[in-house]
Amino acid sequence: MKLFKHLGNKTLFYTLYALLTLLGTNVALAQTNFPNKPVNLIVPFPPGGAADQPSRLISQALFNIWKEPAVVVTKPGAGGAIGAAFVANSAADGYTLLATNPSMIIVPEADRMFGRPTSFDLNSFTPLALLVADPIVLVVKANAPWKTYQELVAEAKLRPGEITYGSSGAYSASHLPIEMLANSANIKFRHIPYSGGGPAILAVLGGHIDLTASSPAAVVSQIRSGELRPLVVTGAKRLASLPNVPTAIELGYKDAEFYLWIGMFAPAKTPDSLIQSLRSDINRAASQDNGFIQNMQKLGATADYRDGPAFSEFLKKDAERIKSTMQKIGKVD
Repeated sequence: MKLFKHLGNKTLFYTLYALLTLLGTNVALAQTNFPNKPVNLIVPFPPGGAADQPSRLISQALFNIWKEPAVVVTKPGAGGAIGAAFVANSAADGYTLLATNPSMIIVPEADRMFGRPTSFDLNSFTPLALLVADPIVLVVKANAPWKTYQELVAEAKLRPGEITYGSSGAYSASHLPIEMLANSANIKFRHIPYSGGGPAILAVLGGHIDLTASSPAAVVSQIRSGELRPLVVTGAKRLASLPNVPTAIELGYKDAEFYLWIGMFAPAKTPDSLIQSLRSDINRAASQDNGFIQNMQKLGATADYRDGPAFSEFLKKDAERIKSTMQKIGKVD
């Protein structure tokens, strides 16, 4: 302050201008230098799962842009909670990101339902981009008596709670969409949880339960071989791989929209300038030129890239649907 008193107004103006310019230049250089070391992309599930493959594909595409590795690190446990909480509490410097699915909505909501403390919620993160949004397909054994979803609904109304379905566990991505379908049609199925989606599909094939729900990629081969019959899908539009299967929305069940999505997030306090840089780079990585979309199609997944603001709007609607369904289901141990 004493120094500034000895400077004239004009001199003071140019001095401050020079300092601000230098500061801005340093900030810009810091931004353009990101990343200057490997970025960890945390996947909160075991290797080989639905979130793992898209994460590895986008990490390779990001390496092509950054020339620094985007290292996929799996941190499984507690239904995705351990890895998500790790990222939520990491430094907000862009070097620790999260790739996850609807579990980041489901886990904290389940904690609240059971009166448990939450280790994170949606507000713990800043959405970067949606990568994949797979609708779920409801399937029955090929020799089941129901040729259409309407026929299944009609019989379920005559036999409430008798038709059985399997899922990969309470509030899972095969439990919630079936309950959404049932609630929308005002019917009641009987839930039988399994240790995973695969065992539930095998239970349908073995005739032990009547139906289940799954990502298209997990059941399309059995559908094409004639072992399973698809009745309805939970997306906003029909699947290219199953063009003859109607959506629940077009059948009039507008509250039965559900996706097994995969998205990328940064810790909530990440600076806006860095968030914009990350979103721009992910946008470039997810383009046709980097092969991400083509590789996702080869895996049978529905690439559905949406930038941060569009992804945020998607998450808001998805959270409302999921929370509403979980509250209707109630506590399930």
